Amino acid sequence: EVQFVESGGGLVQAGGSLRLSCVVSGFTFDDSSIGWFRQAPGKGREGVSCLSSRDGTAYYATSVKGRFTISSDHAKNTVYLQMNNLKPEDTAVYYCAVVPNRYVQHCMTTMSDDSWGQGTQVTVSS
Repeated sequence: EVQFVESGGGLVQAGGSLRLSCVVSGFTFDDSSIGWFRQAPGKGREGVSCLSSRDGTAYYATSVKGRFTISSDHAKNTVYLQMNNLKPEDTAVYYCAVVPNRYVQHCMTTMSDDSWGQGTQVTVSS
């Protein structure tokens, strides 16, 4: 069973930065891709950034391109999301999830609702 523990969220002013971490257990980075997703109040979950296990290519949602950077440390089974120049519209709960390799370019996951971690809240004030 794959488990996720996200951390690093908080309250930050617009223009500020945060670094999110996700420790993954029961998962091998070589087997599948991984990504960060977020869910804002009243909205559905959306893919923010995904990292290909095949070649290390990173994919980003248009809204975060140039501001967010995804990375991973396989030795620590951890994936990170560095978020710079944060905007109020980035406010959401952020989650990490396994991404099938065939969906990594679209940053989509097929994980069931009961497989997600608790997420980490990011709040950006204007």
